[in-house]
Amino acid sequence: MKRILPLFLVAAVSLSGWLLVNAAEKAAPKPLRVLLVAGGCCHDYATQTKLLKAGLESRINAVVDIDFNEDKSTKATFARYQSADWAQGYDVVIHDECSADVTDPAYVKRILDAHRGGVPAVNLHCGMHSYRWGNFREPVKPGADNAGWYEMLGLHSTGHGPQEPIDITYVDSQHPITVGLANWTTIKEELYNNIEIYPSARPLAKGLQMVKPRPKKGEPADPNAKAAPVEAVVAWTNEYGPGKTRIFSTTIGHNNETVADDRYLDLVARGLLWATGKIEPDGKPSAGYGK
Repeated sequence: MKRILPLFLVAAVSLSGWLLVNAAEKAAPKPLRVLLVAGGCCHDYATQTKLLKAGLESRINAVVDIDFNEDKSTKATFARYQSADWAQGYDVVIHDECSADVTDPAYVKRILDAHRGGVPAVNLHCGMHSYRWGNFREPVKPGADNAGWYEMLGLHSTGHGPQEPIDITYVDSQHPITVGLANWTTIKEELYNNIEIYPSARPLAKGLQMVKPRPKKGEPADPNAKAAPVEAVVAWTNEYGPGKTRIFSTTIGHNNETVADDRYLDLVARGLLWATGKIEPDGKPSAGYGK
């Protein structure tokens, strides 16, 4: 009996340890694997990628890997998109590239195939003005050669007005992404237009900006011209492809100060959690995915 008791105690301690480790693993799931693709024209992506990584990792249980191209032109491309399995191993992809003049249909199809196949996406700001060709300034026909990117986004945008403050109003305040979030006003930012909102998209927030009329080409601006309100959807969800892959997008995020704003980062973090199915109806992260 004296010999058996120590063995029993060792077994009991080992079992207790295994149960504790197993419980800990269940309580703390593996972090979400996030791929942030950024680069191209017109933005300080070197800084903004750092702001996004730090902001997201401090809010949710996620690890953000960055694929940053220092090319500052509208033709920035990414070597990973040359491979059909470019998104393998990631739970979600953040598209923050500004590649308006990348027009190779095969290249774009490889990007879209990953999302059509089930990889969720979060699209930020100039991601809405990338991969466009043909007569993209007019509504594109469903299934057309140049419609693919817009069908993934769920909204077709072609341009923006001046940099002025934008009043953001959450028009769907009961959605898990927006519930409990307060309306706010940005610093000087770009309000992207809405050419077409697809039936699969669900608007979450609208932006209102006061804009003075642009003078005709060759004519001076009228100093007495009054600003008029311009409104557009600035945040929305979409369901893409046969499996209804979850897509979240926001057109806000031109300037570093906005990307660093807690209200912006809260919105993006919730959008990412929704895209990956890790958010509760009350807007809180699912168990193990909060910080």
